[in-house]
Amino acid sequence: MLTVHHLGMSQSERIVWLCEELGVPYDLKVYDRDAVTRLAPPEYKALHPLGAAPVIQDGDVLLAESGAIVEYIVARYGKGQLVLAPDHPDFAHFLYWFHFANGTLQPATGRNMILGRLDLPLDNPLIKAMKARLDLAIGHVEARLAQSAHLAGDELTTADIMAVFTLTTMRNFLPFDLAPYPAIRAYLQRIAARPAYRRAMQKGDPGMPLLLT
Repeated sequence: MLTVHHLGMSQSERIVWLCEELGVPYDLKVYDRDAVTRLAPPEYKALHPLGAAPVIQDGDVLLAESGAIVEYIVARYGKGQLVLAPDHPDFAHFLYWFHFANGTLQPATGRNMILGRLDLPLDNPLIKAMKARLDLAIGHVEARLAQSAHLAGDELTTADIMAVFTLTTMRNFLPFDLAPYPAIRAYLQRIAARPAYRRAMQKGDPGMPLLLT
């Protein structure tokens, strides 16, 4: 059986949500972060040479990197669900937003999080540049969702499963206000209404407030 190693409050929530959406049987192993450092515990770091979440095991396969895991699970178990075929009119949107999540959006938040820990003045040129980059990325998402119910088009796809973490759980590490982004807030309410999303978050991070507004 597929085993999902889920580190609390991490990108591995994507994998739990994906399995719930697809109805794929899986064994969920949950690991708590260190209360002081907020880092993964030693037993999680021992799973993979990079010590990062997420990690899955599927028979003899041990796989990390959330994008790779999402593609692997969909290819092996998805039966065409949550992806768009090359002849679909929104195929290019699907590819773009799938890769935008970890190629642009998540790195922008990660850089701002790290810089925020350095206690640099707000007028520092690097701080200002990285904040502008994050604002640009979030504004780009807002513009897309003002035109479309989901990132790739009308229906939920793995592009959404990749992106939602950064707009929600990541804000526990880098708070940012979604008040200026009504399309994103409406989108997150549509995500919140999905039973599979609710099940995934309850299984993986019970008790964690869902930052959906």
